[in-house]
Amino acid sequence: MKELVILSGKGGTGKTSISAAFAHLAPSRILVDADVDAANLHLVVPHKVFSSEPFSGGILPELDPTLCTDCGTCVEVCAFHAIKDAHPPEIDPVYCEGCGICHDFCPAGAIGLKPRISGTWFHSSTAEGPMLHAHLGIAEENSGKLVSMLRKRAGELGRQGGYPLILVDGPPGIGCPVIASLTGADLVLMVTEPTLSGRHDMLRLAKLCARMRIPVCLTLNKWDLNPEMTHTMEEEARNRGIEILTSIPFDTEMAKAMAAGRSLTEISSGPASQALMQLWQEVLGLLEKQQKSSDGGLLIMESLKQETIP
Repeated sequence: MKELVILSGKGGTGKTSISAAFAHLAPSRILVDADVDAANLHLVVPHKVFSSEPFSGGILPELDPTLCTDCGTCVEVCAFHAIKDAHPPEIDPVYCEGCGICHDFCPAGAIGLKPRISGTWFHSSTAEGPMLHAHLGIAEENSGKLVSMLRKRAGELGRQGGYPLILVDGPPGIGCPVIASLTGADLVLMVTEPTLSGRHDMLRLAKLCARMRIPVCLTLNKWDLNPEMTHTMEEEARNRGIEILTSIPFDTEMAKAMAAGRSLTEISSGPASQALMQLWQEVLGLLEKQQKSSDGGLLIMESLKQETIP
């Protein structure tokens, strides 16, 4: 079983649209939306929610007024000013960081700790296999922990069901949730665009992947909007040992596909759709090379090479 992570370094490059196309082209896979802060893959991948569970990203103190002696110790030790000096003291969940020091220092044992529900994660079914996605609450933290949990669950499902591929639609940027998406992955597909900000974030993400020793390949979305910048970015990536794959031209059909809640390869046979299908085959080729080197020529990716109808 291989794990492909699709990342962008920045938002708005078309990463999720490419993930949706790959999800459609792969006849057997597990799909993970790791952009838990702003999940949207479920908007373009037809699915049915199979189950949902709350996600606890930390702890939240809870005061028992019947035990509280109004000593004020909790107010004094809280470094985040999350406890109001009232009678009894009031804990503000927005300011609280869940460090638990109030619980540790309370002489009356009046403060307990309970799981802090930060969001919900979902197990859904699609035509090509399971999809795991989540919704993190507004201003909630520990998105990296939620991403790690989703990937762990995907690995369990993959081993149980014999799926050859885990396809991860990663979050933008290079922060904690991106690192959680990358750890242990077999291949990263960088999706960027030919702009100054796209170039800057491509280089940052390339540096992170190199640090984590994960193979990287690159595609440029809407490459024809700035061919000169596209050439510059491809040369910079090539000099860093990054595999350059098929780039995707600008195509208004992409917006129509999003509006229809479908992937581009489902509803179009235009130039961008053709480029996506070519890109998918190239990514499979890279995964097969990895499989050959690790298994002495034994390929387990054959099930992913079946013909799919665009």
